[in-house]
Amino acid sequence: MNNTTQQGAYYEEIASRYLQKNGLILLERNFRHRTGEIDLIMQHNDTLVFVEVRFRKRHHFGSAEESITHRKQQNIITTANYFLMKNKLWDTPCRFDTITIKPSKTPFKAHDINWITSAFN
Repeated sequence: MNNTTQQGAYYEEIASRYLQKNGLILLERNFRHRTGEIDLIMQHNDTLVFVEVRFRKRHHFGSAEESITHRKQQNIITTANYFLMKNKLWDTPCRFDTITIKPSKTPFKAHDINWITSAFN
């Protein structure tokens, strides 16, 4: 496992814990299909939530939110459709959330977390 993979897993764990503290239930991590990967798949009441997690230490190349391009969104949607089909969950309500994480500027706070619900369709 390379450093980037380890770093991604670390921030996905932070996001997963944050969402679980806010009432979501973790169903699956790193669901992969040839069309892409979904970082976290969670349940929020009766809704299936597909979560993209992004970390940015610096904003030289844009913010974490800006890094989720239209193409990336389309790959996530296609992968989510495959997940729904594979698990026969066609009629399940679902949404696409993002969790962006950046280092905190506040002392004693490790990270700033921004949870965007229904970030894209």
